Amino acid sequence: MPVAQTIGLVTQSMLTKEQVLLKKLDPSAVASVLEAVADVQLHLDAEGFCLDVAITNAELTDLMRIPWRGQRWHELCIEEHKERAKNALDAATRTPNTPNRVDLNICASDSNDELPMSFRLIQPADGEGVIAVGRDLRVVSDLRQQVLNAQHAMEQDYWALRQMENRYRRLLELTSDGILVVDEATGRVLEANSQANAMLSAEGQSIIGRPLPLNSTEIQSLLDSARETGATSQRRIVLPNVPHGSDILVSFQRQNSESRYLIRLSNAGEDGNLQGMHFADTFELAPDAIVQVDSDGRIEHVNSIFLEWIAVSAPDQVTGRTLDNWIGRSTVDLTVILNNLKQDRPIKLYASVLKNSVGATSEIEISAATVQRGDNPKIVFFIRDISRRLTADHPLTERLPRSIEQITERVGRHPLKELVRESTDVIEALCIEAALKLTRDNRASAAEILGLSRQSLYTKLRRYGIGESGSDDPI
Repeated sequence: MPVAQTIGLVTQSMLTKEQVLLKKLDPSAVASVLEAVADVQLHLDAEGFCLDVAITNAELTDLMRIPWRGQRWHELCIEEHKERAKNALDAATRTPNTPNRVDLNICASDSNDELPMSFRLIQPADGEGVIAVGRDLRVVSDLRQQVLNAQHAMEQDYWALRQMENRYRRLLELTSDGILVVDEATGRVLEANSQANAMLSAEGQSIIGRPLPLNSTEIQSLLDSARETGATSQRRIVLPNVPHGSDILVSFQRQNSESRYLIRLSNAGEDGNLQGMHFADTFELAPDAIVQVDSDGRIEHVNSIFLEWIAVSAPDQVTGRTLDNWIGRSTVDLTVILNNLKQDRPIKLYASVLKNSVGATSEIEISAATVQRGDNPKIVFFIRDISRRLTADHPLTERLPRSIEQITERVGRHPLKELVRESTDVIEALCIEAALKLTRDNRASAAEILGLSRQSLYTKLRRYGIGESGSDDPI
């Protein structure tokens, strides 16, 4: 029986008021409605052979290439879904007039593509075959994959923020200085480490959430100066719990609609040098490489992480030598950093490379700041290895840069020959993605557009990780 003549029998199983009204429609009218909402309609016999097929969506050329007519229903599916297709057909024949849903991956005849589809199977009461109405799920699958990718990126960002917060709080507790974050509008302390609590409050009390205990005219003028000039303000004050005095440094930070004072209370002693602040202990416990240099870039102190990265066994082997022996491909990086620091501009996340004693290199980020101690300023470098970092622009499934802009960001960190090779690979990958988009992921047509054989295209798809799927089941 033709599909258009038997499709009206589907309405016999509908029970709601709207479905009862639909039951009264002419079968040809119901067939017209199904043509608007379904992509393919199949008429199957009791053995599962396809007797008739109607593809209602002319844009789905992949469905038109599948030899539906004359083949068994389950033979059209991938190997993992054949048993599922058989069970769905058996369920439809056992329960006439009852729709049965099944999601399957259909094999395209001339390629390795899999087409995710959702079918509704129903057998009319007279037992004349089974009607299977299917919809293409590729659009839904792509949307769900985008949601999964977005969720994965959010989870990565969440854990990155958690790790950064843990490092931030750990560093606050490791330093011997008192660190406070004060809200500019209310004057209340938002965050403070244990050293700041010890300097400003009685034993066992916390100053978090309370007004800043430093409320003298001198301190207020220091805060106003930092807010108006944007520069770090410094002054020596006497605190109740620090009889020999303390250096207070105030910095003002504005982000979005919030303004904060960042205050450091230095318990350095009368000599005021870095050694009195027990920086060596902080260096050793820090999770990243830390290097202290003088104004000329000569190394004074390093931690064990830095020595490990450059494959040097003892600090004496690096003390007194300039830092550009190990960071940057030339002396330019260190010169740029020192010049910016001399202009009271701290360095944040400066991209460079680290060279060890055997010539191996790794990508790093450098943050640096100047610590003023009278006429003898000290410069502290915080160095982080980012060679294995995952970002939103470089997800797990991508090994190449995704744009020419990302390649230009690598200038100075990679040789020109490597950058040119990556540029060629990026252009090739972008062309393949454009061809797949143009042909709606039809790889055979994409290979023809690109002038490649199908095998060459599949090799390049695997090489660049394009179009890979993490599961054979439909989403």
